[in-house]
Amino acid sequence: METKLLRIAQIAKEKPKEKFISLAHHINIETLTESHNQMTAGKAAGIDGETKSEYDKNLESNLKDLVGRMKRQAYKPQPVRRVYIPKSDSNKMRPLGIPSYEDKLVQSALAQILGAIYEAEFLDCSYGFRSGRGCHQALRELGRIIETKRINYIVDADIKGFFEHVDHEWLLKFLKLRIGDPNINRLIARFLRTGVMEAGNVYDTPEGTPQGGVVSPILANVYLHYVLDLWFEKAVRKWCKGEAYIIRYADDFICCFEHESEARAFYAMLIERLKKFNLEIAEDKTRILAFGRKAMSDNNENGPGKLGTFDFLGFTHYCGKSQNGNFRVKRKTSRKKLRASLTRLKDWLRKNRTIPAKELMKALNRKLQGYYNYYGVTDNIGMLEEFVHQNSKILYKWLNRRSQKKSFNWRTFNTSFLRRYPLAKPKIKMNLIYWLPLKA
Repeated sequence: METKLLRIAQIAKEKPKEKFISLAHHINIETLTESHNQMTAGKAAGIDGETKSEYDKNLESNLKDLVGRMKRQAYKPQPVRRVYIPKSDSNKMRPLGIPSYEDKLVQSALAQILGAIYEAEFLDCSYGFRSGRGCHQALRELGRIIETKRINYIVDADIKGFFEHVDHEWLLKFLKLRIGDPNINRLIARFLRTGVMEAGNVYDTPEGTPQGGVVSPILANVYLHYVLDLWFEKAVRKWCKGEAYIIRYADDFICCFEHESEARAFYAMLIERLKKFNLEIAEDKTRILAFGRKAMSDNNENGPGKLGTFDFLGFTHYCGKSQNGNFRVKRKTSRKKLRASLTRLKDWLRKNRTIPAKELMKALNRKLQGYYNYYGVTDNIGMLEEFVHQNSKILYKWLNRRSQKKSFNWRTFNTSFLRRYPLAKPKIKMNLIYWLPLKA
């Protein structure tokens, strides 16, 4: 399969207007077996109740039956089981979709095929859900643009409920520009319209991408590639007299402009552009602010004031200076994400406080290392230390609630317990300064 995907990717790159008319045969027993082997065991089941371990008992016959149904057009995705989980940064509940196991397998193989085709199609400004591209690369490139280009204004935009409002008709039109295989297009259409099951009732899905589906990220990227990325590159940048750039990660994006008038004109155009494709701006989360070298200079000349900041991918971006006194974009963990992480930690400690201390601290330190791997970036050591400090206070609270009798006071907790079971120390793991290696 890997060789075939490389061939598809090569053709897509060499022939940007080529339509792929024969793709469905790549979803076969071999590729589905590979998808099955890559699935994580122990995941929640969809409405069919099937898990990886159960499906594995008769894997060969199950896959043979699945491929047979696909060949005779008898395969139909099952409705997605919808559950609700608490949002970590608010009191609201977030819907979570759980597809059936067979649907996961087919979507996984389909996503690999689409990824091979569109990886060459996507622009460099797109970072979300792409091989070899992640949040840190997007943050690093955004910093490079603001620091080295004539950027004075930021449009911090947010699309309201993007994944729930993707227009099916437009998405299928976009896909048909590169995919001429009717079997693949029919399969994608069925996934889009499969519906969701909630409390025993099945509801239609006239819009949006498959909830919880492996194929959803690539479909969302295709949609925004045509709706936003290409439009910005081919129309907005050519219209602007000053410099203009966009960095997008999934449905989160930041636009950078040299001139305020062009930033404001773009914002008005963006509203109309998204409206055409059944999307809208979350006006309460979208704003235009002065940001960059000039904003910092003007602030110093007019007397010290509070410079604007913006949040992107979990970090608050603010204007700062390097050790040499040069302008630099700096980042720190956003307060919203810090609170959300501490809330998750509190819930986890509350549920696991009774396990042996050695096991508890080992598991907790794994969580801390995962946190440092993402938030351990240049200039953010202060917020990492704040997270560890708050972590220790929450740990102290819940360890003292293991029994009716208080286990220790704050002094003995620090001098005895944490000396024996120390918390993992904060560490900067990523250099986001664009001229330095990414790894710290």
